[in-house]
Amino acid sequence: MGINSDITAVVLAGGMARRMGGGDKGLIQFRGQPLISHVLQRVESQVGLTLINANRNHSDYHALGFEVLSDPQAGYQGPMMGFLSGLQALSSEWLLVVPCDSPFVPMDLASRLLHAARQQSARIAVARDGKRIQPVFALIHRSLQEDLECCLADGERKIDRWYARHVMAEVDFSDQPAAFINLNTPDELAQMDKGTEA
Repeated sequence: MGINSDITAVVLAGGMARRMGGGDKGLIQFRGQPLISHVLQRVESQVGLTLINANRNHSDYHALGFEVLSDPQAGYQGPMMGFLSGLQALSSEWLLVVPCDSPFVPMDLASRLLHAARQQSARIAVARDGKRIQPVFALIHRSLQEDLECCLADGERKIDRWYARHVMAEVDFSDQPAAFINLNTPDELAQMDKGTEA
């Protein structure tokens, strides 16, 4: 674990949050602070630079102390646009992407993904919670920027189809499946707010 300067993280907060009533999910209060703050605190200690991808309320996100990137194209076009915003801003070798609504992000996410990518000569490494892959917990090599741009220009918005075009490492995190809990609805948020997850 520890900071890896070869990696820049982008926390994805650019969605419409329909199931949360359309509110800006990253800014919703959870255990006394914005939901995204829990993610930022866990990710910041793992990477050289942390960025936020958001498409509204930029001043609120800036106030958290991080640079804010908008999607390259308007219209809330999905996580892959957030990936591209990160890749376009990248000065490091790797981009770590994580969602803003998973407050228990693994503290060793970056190091384990990077180790697997290097071991398997993969340009994408994706977390697997023991049952399924978690496609928005991923490490993406900077060399894929042009391919992603082309893919999006062709209208592709399905992450798994884009991943399938490349050598991808699946990284087993079955030792901490609860780290991938994401809070999509007010009920889920309230229930977890009363819980004891670390």
